[in-house]
Amino acid sequence: MTFIKTSSILLFLVVLSTFSAVSAAERETPIVKAVARVRQAVVNIRTEQIVRRNNTPFGFGDSFFEQFFRDMLPPASMTNQSLGSGVIIDPAGYVLTNAHVVAKASRIFVALPDRNDEIEAELIGVDERLDLAVLQIKEKGEWPYITPARSDDLMLGETVIAIGNPLGLGHSITTGIISSVARRIELENGVSSVFIQSDALINPGNSGGPLININGELIGINTAIARQAQGIGFSIPSDIAKRVLNELIEHGQVRPLYLGIVSGDVGDSFVPRDGMRGVVIVDFLDDSPVQKAGLRVADVIQAVNGVAVAGINELNAQLATYPPDSTMTLQILRGLKKIDYEVKLVLLSDEYLMAYTRRTFGFEYEVDRGGLLVTSVKKISPAAQAGIEPGDRVVEIARRKVGNPDNFRRLMAALIGREPLSFLVVRDKRGYLLQLPQD
Repeated sequence: MTFIKTSSILLFLVVLSTFSAVSAAERETPIVKAVARVRQAVVNIRTEQIVRRNNTPFGFGDSFFEQFFRDMLPPASMTNQSLGSGVIIDPAGYVLTNAHVVAKASRIFVALPDRNDEIEAELIGVDERLDLAVLQIKEKGEWPYITPARSDDLMLGETVIAIGNPLGLGHSITTGIISSVARRIELENGVSSVFIQSDALINPGNSGGPLININGELIGINTAIARQAQGIGFSIPSDIAKRVLNELIEHGQVRPLYLGIVSGDVGDSFVPRDGMRGVVIVDFLDDSPVQKAGLRVADVIQAVNGVAVAGINELNAQLATYPPDSTMTLQILRGLKKIDYEVKLVLLSDEYLMAYTRRTFGFEYEVDRGGLLVTSVKKISPAAQAGIEPGDRVVEIARRKVGNPDNFRRLMAALIGREPLSFLVVRDKRGYLLQLPQD
């Protein structure tokens, strides 16, 4: 009797162990395999920012007492820290992440999943408009990496996985399905961007980490900058990241390009049946890329490489995702006929900016760190009508600081074609807010 009971127990244990082995194999789903494939390349990013402040004995903020003691006491410094995620995309240690994760960082450190220490990294390139940045790990070695894959073949309803390493202690993993492959989102300052939208949640600490498909392929970079993200996640498509990677690595930024158009809004009565509003070409400068490509005044640009554009902001946002000497396909509406045009993109030159400003607003300038110093004004022009004079200084355009020459080029790359624009003009230490051209 005891032998029978013992045999039964042994048989039960054998069956149970066999069932457990099969069950473990069955639990290794495509998602588990995909995460295992990429997890070593997902890093934690910690930044330090040195903030200078003045010590005062009062806690009144920007009060009279605060101002009185500000120059009397030595300044103190404090270190702010922020955390985010990133993904290694090259064995040489290049890390792709969000620009806002490393914004204003004095020092940057990365932590890999199976290491107990942090490694210092160097900021190689950054583009705030695209919210992308490239770092490089300073320590030499062959690093685990994921090569960015294509994102133009994504499908609605496709399963995706968002991975982060927010605390350096382990991975944060969420799954979801794609609900839009090209969601246009309006961000701050009139800037718009195109994102992959899914219901894979992206917390702030996961920002900069990879979005992968069930094959473990890198299809996007997760971002937490879109305020609309409530219960949903947005990711920068990998196709955009791939296009600008060399620019970020070789030049430290995505250099601004231009099409050379003066645009207008498509009126409600002229919106085509398909609802694609687009950008109407009112005029363009000689020898501009669109003129060379064969576009005409009154053509309506409806899409860029199949991505619909509703206005000049979205057109400029698409333009910002391409490097110099590349081509983009513009889908235009000419009358009732739809035509595709290949446009070769070129750098936004200082000569073009001067010609555009002279023609559109009616003044010439010199650029320094204080903004635009107006050097001459055409007699019959919007600038003359508004009262601008030589010696005036333009410090803001469209409520954004002009800054140095590089910043001015990036600013104008986003504003070219938009009319009217607001100009903050300073004369004799007084500011005047003007609109050019005036309505």
